[in-house]
Amino acid sequence: YHFQVIFEVAFNSAKGGYVALDDISFSPVYCSNQTGMRTPFNPSDAGCNFEEDLCNFYQDHKDGPGWSRVKVKRNVYRAGDHTTGFGYYLLANTKFTPQPEYIGRLYGPTLPGNLQFCLRFYYALYGFFKMSGTLAVYIFEENHVVQEKIWSVLDSPKGVVFVSWCKSFWDCGLVALDDVSLSLGSCQAADLLLPNPGECTFEKDECVFTQKKRGRGSWHRRRDPTPTSYTGPKGDHTTGVGYYMYIEASNMVYGQRAYLVSRSLRGTSGKQCLTFFYHMYGAGTGLLSVYLKKEVLPPGGFIKSCILPLQIIFEAIRGVSVRSDTAIDDVLFQAGPCLEVEEIQFTSGYPDSLNEIEY
Repeated sequence: YHFQVIFEVAFNSAKGGYVALDDISFSPVYCSNQTGMRTPFNPSDAGCNFEEDLCNFYQDHKDGPGWSRVKVKRNVYRAGDHTTGFGYYLLANTKFTPQPEYIGRLYGPTLPGNLQFCLRFYYALYGFFKMSGTLAVYIFEENHVVQEKIWSVLDSPKGVVFVSWCKSFWDCGLVALDDVSLSLGSCQAADLLLPNPGECTFEKDECVFTQKKRGRGSWHRRRDPTPTSYTGPKGDHTTGVGYYMYIEASNMVYGQRAYLVSRSLRGTSGKQCLTFFYHMYGAGTGLLSVYLKKEVLPPGGFIKSCILPLQIIFEAIRGVSVRSDTAIDDVLFQAGPCLEVEEIQFTSGYPDSLNEIEY
């Protein structure tokens, strides 16, 4: 329903006084200190990346084996989980279930019924002759008695349960699920917010990164080896045949700087983890630095329960030699502390270095 917000000022003295008001803003983003709510609902509690456990999701084991947490080693044929490529995701393997009409349900936590939510998740399907109905999302109400389907594979997207369905032994396959997230407000409203940095492999474009001025002394998006011999990567880190960003030292002078700056991004509370791969091989290699730029409040400014936007800046400085190209690839920025990186299988087959920046 439509409503109005009214600010009322009243003075209880004949001498009067003054009240100052400034910078009123509205946002569909969740505010943690909701006035009047004894137990505020935090949408992040209804999401999960399945790295450590099922979070607040659970299964009814009478449905069968259901969803399992698995991980695979990332290589050129397998991308790994969606979060990092090296972590866990959920897998429903219906191929070897003995019973037909197999259904595996994953129940989400109970949600307040008087709020609007935007649900996002990543999935993958393999080995199904018919995709329709293979993966579906329902809303359960009144102790799981009433249910409403809100999404299914090949349908237009419109307490949540994910359903993996196998019609027969021969009409089965694998269903993978990862990075379930919930936010307040409509998905259309959420899309209008500042973007999350997420992941950028530079395969299609430069993602959220921009440059104030382009020219010989700037970052370039490239595939295959760099023009100057004995420097630069032989291929990108993602697949070995894709794109990466680099500076061409032969076009620059010693000490010249090139900046790759992200657009203004949504800030979040708590720790963040920035992961990227870089290549700095060659005579007289320069310097690669990463900066975090946060917006500053104006004098007298005041923000409560809101997180200031931020920017990520990659700065490359040309070294003393023309063979001092610097390249970066596979930038990943996500909420939470950096996880311990286990044995990494480099898909490009060339020496790389992994950087983690935690703050």
